[in-house]
Amino acid sequence: MDKNLHNYRKSYEKGSLTEDTILENPLEQFAAWFLEAEKAPGVEEPNAMTLSTVDSQGAPRSRVVLLKEFTQQGFVFYTNYTSGKGQAIANNNNVCVSFFWPSLERQIIITGKAVKISEENSIAYFNKRPRESQLGAVVSDQSTVIESREALEVKLLQLEKHYDNKTIVKPNHWGGYLIQPTSYEFWQGRSSRLHDRIKYTKNGNSWSIGRLQP
Repeated sequence: MDKNLHNYRKSYEKGSLTEDTILENPLEQFAAWFLEAEKAPGVEEPNAMTLSTVDSQGAPRSRVVLLKEFTQQGFVFYTNYTSGKGQAIANNNNVCVSFFWPSLERQIIITGKAVKISEENSIAYFNKRPRESQLGAVVSDQSTVIESREALEVKLLQLEKHYDNKTIVKPNHWGGYLIQPTSYEFWQGRSSRLHDRIKYTKNGNSWSIGRLQP
């Protein structure tokens, strides 16, 4: 079916981003915007981010994952290491994540390298997860084919019986990644498609700041 979307239009009018108001440290700028997104009534999951990887054939793939922590070292998310994204990162750990908060008319795009966090930190986070989420991490051979939804639910029932009144142990194939940023781009929608784009690029231990044309 063909569908023409030429008339989909929106004028962005909610804010601006200027060199005299942006913070010198990109993580501090991220934290400021993230706090605003947390408080904004129109943002349901401010920590939802699109993660892009490249597989061994050079094909890109993007999916939404949840940010679970950010520190001076970078951005942490958790997944199955044998999943499609895990295999892609093992082959090429250059990644990109983006946050899009439409109600604020803002995007943040971050590039960097993904590295596994320590097993101790992965275990600590796994043990804090709800039991249902722990079971989900164990039962799913993420990204592999299964014959039906019913087959997955049978696997889950069997696992629930196995762990009845027992502690669920984190599987070896599940854990966290730390994305160590090499660049940040902060995007604020503006009228006439003349959006504000400020980019931070890592140079050794410092960051250079520049404005990009929209």
